Amino acid sequence: MNGVLVIDKPAGMTSHDVVNCVRRLLRERAVGHLGTLDPLATGVLPLVIGKLTRLAQFYNSAEKTYEGSIRFGFATDTYDAEGQPSTPVSDVRPTLEQVRTMAAQFCGVIQQIPPPFSAKKIRGVPAYRMARKQCEVELQPVAVEIKEFEVFGCEEDRVCFRARVASGTYMRSVAHEIGQRLGMGAHLATLRRTALAEFSLADARTLDQLKTATLPDDEGGLFFHPRRLLPAFPAVTATEESAAKIRAGRAVNLLEMSSARQVKVFYGQNQLIAIANRVAGTLFHPKVVLATQ
Repeated sequence: MNGVLVIDKPAGMTSHDVVNCVRRLLRERAVGHLGTLDPLATGVLPLVIGKLTRLAQFYNSAEKTYEGSIRFGFATDTYDAEGQPSTPVSDVRPTLEQVRTMAAQFCGVIQQIPPPFSAKKIRGVPAYRMARKQCEVELQPVAVEIKEFEVFGCEEDRVCFRARVASGTYMRSVAHEIGQRLGMGAHLATLRRTALAEFSLADARTLDQLKTATLPDDEGGLFFHPRRLLPAFPAVTATEESAAKIRAGRAVNLLEMSSARQVKVFYGQNQLIAIANRVAGTLFHPKVVLATQ
């Protein structure tokens, strides 16, 4: 089975938990995810299945959009609501203007220290393993980009936000640092990913929907349509002869695609068989072969 399935991840599950669940439901071992979500977080988790797991390399820098809330009054060791308080608990009520002014300082390219409970490695060891053992975790700042950061609601000790960020940005760290700068402690209370690259909540299915689906479900809209994948790459449909060569990893002449450096190659309307690189003129060589027959 080859395809892309967008799951609306429920709270309380790791991304790997979702992958294991889908492996069992589809009886397909080759399942991977694009962009990890913390157990606290919900929302868009695209899964690549079968030979389409080879597409993961094209999503390493995928942009992400989130909605969530920040709670003020105390910080936690994980920087989110699942952790233990790491500062005294206080009854504070930041104003919307205070938080908006602070949020503006995080827009653009910034230096961010990842959370101690994260997969970032220190001398080859994931930081979260060291943090669980209560070892000192010293992570170095990394450059991340917050393209949009809108604070649009304030109720008692919480504010709501919407953010569009580049890959590698931790909203937990943003919440923690805002609390530090305001001198009142804060942590990420809720987080929902509403989009990752071309995938959105409108495309997402719940695990319950997957459990009750009749597979294969080619016409039921369960899987993300392959023509919508990687929209920056033009699509070209190969002839039967060209498709056979591409499946064998051989270069072929394809319809001229302007100056496109990479194209999606289809056989028919729905079968994505390769991502191909331009060699010269109309000659393309398959970079990633996604179908062998």
